[in-house]
Amino acid sequence: MIKQNLNLNLNLSLFSGAGGLDIGLQQAGFKTLKYVEFDKTCRETLKLNIANLNPNYSAYNEAHKNLFNDVKDYTEESTVQYELVSGGPPCQSFSTAGKRQALEDPRGNLILEFIRIIRETQPRFFIMENVRGLTSAKVPNGLAGSVLQEEILPKFLDMEYELSIGLVNALDYGIPQDRKRFFIIGSRNHEFNTWPEYLPIEQLIPPTHGPTTDIPYLVLKDAISDLQECGKGEPEYTPYAKHRANIYDRVPPGKNWRFFVNSPQYATEFVQYLMGGAYESSGGRVGFWRRLSWDKWSPTLTTSPLQKATGLCHPDEARPLSVQEYARIQGFPDTWEFAGNTRLKYRQIGNAVPIKLGEVIGKALINM
Repeated sequence: MIKQNLNLNLNLSLFSGAGGLDIGLQQAGFKTLKYVEFDKTCRETLKLNIANLNPNYSAYNEAHKNLFNDVKDYTEESTVQYELVSGGPPCQSFSTAGKRQALEDPRGNLILEFIRIIRETQPRFFIMENVRGLTSAKVPNGLAGSVLQEEILPKFLDMEYELSIGLVNALDYGIPQDRKRFFIIGSRNHEFNTWPEYLPIEQLIPPTHGPTTDIPYLVLKDAISDLQECGKGEPEYTPYAKHRANIYDRVPPGKNWRFFVNSPQYATEFVQYLMGGAYESSGGRVGFWRRLSWDKWSPTLTTSPLQKATGLCHPDEARPLSVQEYARIQGFPDTWEFAGNTRLKYRQIGNAVPIKLGEVIGKALINM
């Protein structure tokens, strides 16, 4: 089959989620032609929004017809030549918080589906995003080496893709969030000029914010302090239980459970009650009873701000961050609509790639 290169910077989006990476890539100049997403709620979110991403590109007005369900059943049958294939295969198999079954987990095997589609479509570039745990997940059956080095990277190299790899912190790119993710970016035409060696990703996308630049990191107030003034209405969130809200009322901005440890008016027994079984655990446990600060960036947004070990309490109010605040921190436009109930909205936003990060990577590729 002869592929048509229409020079439209077309992107095929796999594991699209709520569209975070696609928005960033669109802002960089790519146009997503097709979306593949298994989660029903995420597909509903995409249907609500993708026609508005780029109204000047006619395919977007019919984009909901190009929304596909299961990546395992997806085969590219068109003659279009994609400039880019992008996506983040499910990460639970590699997360340090999970059981880390890697490619033995059916979710981990979806990385192999991503690789299959790269092989079938042969895009000029690809972007694969995953959790940092991918860098240390071990090969199953007790064999030496990591899944990344022994199973994944060789498959891309066998297709003769030149690779840029590394951990990326969203904080370094104008996102007020300490969020580290692992990226593999491939070039079919060897435009990184490092073949067969890997290009460190910080050379492909140098940080735009932080100590190595002239621009300071953004903080929470940069992202969310004007939400009410922008007419976003009442914040949508799941409230704390009354006793939990009463405890948070005592925690100053930027503090966590150790505030009670360091305050003489609170007995050890009270702190033990607050922490439960976690009191005897090792580690800093910095997320317990954590209230955010306006003058600091956010920790990693999880799929729920209500989790005790990764608390995300508002800087001033005794409530978790709202859906609107979650979306702002990740960089979603205020006009972006999320389908589902409050819990499902949190999950979609927490799983997304920050928009600005997608834009930075997209611009690096589109300018080559």
